[in-house]
Amino acid sequence: MSQRPSRPLPTGWLVLWTVLLAAALGGFVALGTWQVHRMHWKHALISRVDGLLRAPPVSAPGPDAWAGLRADRDEYRRVAVRGVLLDREILVQANTRLGAGFWVMTPLRRDDGSIVFVNRGFVDAAHRDPARRGAVRPTGPVRIEGLLRLSQPGGGFLRSNAPAEGRWYSRDVSAMAGSLSLPSVAPYFIDQSADAAADDDATQPVRWPVPGLTIVHFRDEHLSYALTWYALAAMTAAAMAYGARQEWRRRRAQGAT
Repeated sequence: MSQRPSRPLPTGWLVLWTVLLAAALGGFVALGTWQVHRMHWKHALISRVDGLLRAPPVSAPGPDAWAGLRADRDEYRRVAVRGVLLDREILVQANTRLGAGFWVMTPLRRDDGSIVFVNRGFVDAAHRDPARRGAVRPTGPVRIEGLLRLSQPGGGFLRSNAPAEGRWYSRDVSAMAGSLSLPSVAPYFIDQSADAAADDDATQPVRWPVPGLTIVHFRDEHLSYALTWYALAAMTAAAMAYGARQEWRRRRAQGAT
């Protein structure tokens, strides 16, 4: 006994499924194309930052240049700053290759009176007290080189800064300046570079804080994401073609009876 072919879908259902599948196909293609654009943007960003990291340091922007700072042009630029480190600091929670601990954010006063926060490096919980760090903070004029980083307002993931309680999860320059009652503070901070004689593999630093632990790395997985979306688009197109063929056969069989 031959199997009786299934009945064709009602026209309304056929139109609905066609519209839904076409929308899914268009969405998958659009998402894949968006990831391709993001990939090109990320590659340009990586190339730009690599160029900045290899360039010689320039003088850190003064107050007249603060308003014109842009992330796509100035973030991770190598800069140098001269001034006096103030006897104040803010500890911001951090995770580095040395483990969990804090960034030591110290304000530096320049000759023009403006303030720039300097991330002098990392300390673990045992060395958060300056008296236990084994090194005396410089009291005279200093020259510091590092990477220009724009302010990080708001806090960390699902954690807001609580200045009144001394809990900091991001380097929010404006909030840190307000907490220390500092005027004329730059809208950026400087991640101090490692000492020339520092041992990059040392797990027990000879002094704290430890500078130069900033990791400049950008995730670049956009190609795999794009291929995933395009694969879903291809499967949707195949499903549409298969469904259309089956429906055509049903309607042809029905017309022959």
